[in-house]
Amino acid sequence: MKKQLTQWIEKDKQFCWHPFTRQGEWTAEEHEPLMLVRGEGVWLEDGEGNSYIDGNASIWTNIHGHAHPVLNAVLEEQLDRVAHTSFLGYGHPLAGELAEKLASFFPGTSLQRTFFSDNGSTAIECALKMAIQYRLQSGEPERTEFVAFVDCYHGDTMGAASLGGVDAFFSRFRKFGFPVRFVSSVDELRKLDRLDRVAGVVIEPLVQGVNQVHLWPQGMLAELREFTEAQGIHLILDEVMTGFGRTGSMFACQQEEVVPDFLCLAKGLTGGYLPLAATLTREEIYEAFLGGAENAFYYGHSYTANPLGCAAALASFQIFEDESTLERVAELIPHLSEGLEKLAGGHVHVWQVRQCGMVVGIELRGASGERFERSERIGEKVCLAARKWGLLTRPVLDTIVLLPPLSISFEEIDQCLDAIAQAITEVLHK
Repeated sequence: MKKQLTQWIEKDKQFCWHPFTRQGEWTAEEHEPLMLVRGEGVWLEDGEGNSYIDGNASIWTNIHGHAHPVLNAVLEEQLDRVAHTSFLGYGHPLAGELAEKLASFFPGTSLQRTFFSDNGSTAIECALKMAIQYRLQSGEPERTEFVAFVDCYHGDTMGAASLGGVDAFFSRFRKFGFPVRFVSSVDELRKLDRLDRVAGVVIEPLVQGVNQVHLWPQGMLAELREFTEAQGIHLILDEVMTGFGRTGSMFACQQEEVVPDFLCLAKGLTGGYLPLAATLTREEIYEAFLGGAENAFYYGHSYTANPLGCAAALASFQIFEDESTLERVAELIPHLSEGLEKLAGGHVHVWQVRQCGMVVGIELRGASGERFERSERIGEKVCLAARKWGLLTRPVLDTIVLLPPLSISFEEIDQCLDAIAQAITEVLHK
């Protein structure tokens, strides 16, 4: 096994290019990448047989755990039918079923039309292009700008990147994308001039993920919805991370009874099994694209509405019902809160804990509240140390992000927090 592991690592270093990665460090001779080869439930296993809790749900995608028997069986059954068919000029039964299921979460509203793509960035890209084309075809050609929020993250395709508020990711590319203005609050949005040029406002509801898990004030989303409706501005909600039970409800916007004009979904849509994304929009927006060829929405991907992905998504929703997932999450959230309170009380370097449902950010600072120098990379060191106690997760700067599969148990939550505590002690207290 050791020989095979060495070969895997050699091939990776020679041929692969990893996302958000300092490749010079990754390919350094002394670096031994962790090679993950197996998963079951919330656990992952590496090439040497070590087991870890998947503390960031494989980059915020996994919902019901790895190798879930229902998801596995559904995908095997679908493989016996067909793995992929084009959605350009053809349809298949599962796409309509899934679109109907998504619409069912917003009964009595016109948020009923789904456009499928394959990841969070393209779900956002789709909404932006739809929003602009809608204006061009509806007598408002001057509405071509967007408003986003400071320090936001909405994806890496060029249009989505133009919304990005994290300079390290986006400053090189922002001038090539859509015209975007940034605000930090609804009050700042109210004060912007020329709001009649704005096509849409984009936000992650309740909590910003990549912004070190910062929470929005309670009621802010409802206030934003009221203002955008009054101004004739479309509200685009990025629920790529917050969707599918992460915040305690199926979608975060439901907690403030907000129905957007565009709802962007991905990550957990298939339970974390396959790439699939969806952009939901209102029927009245969809109707502006009817008619001749000049009104068609010329956008799409080869794997749009992939049948395997649709099968997995429908099975995931069935698991939510059969396993009472949201009810379990309602029990897990206070247990997690209690554990986080103990963690914060036991470590002087835990400066702040931010929690929205099962989404957690644990920000580390110096004993007097001073930020660490970025060059120290404390967050990275703590996450690396946590592996010794059986936890895999990643930081955003010096904020440790904990966002496990929703199938996690009370005991496994305790193990996650203990691993983080042990890692903080190793890196900062010693």
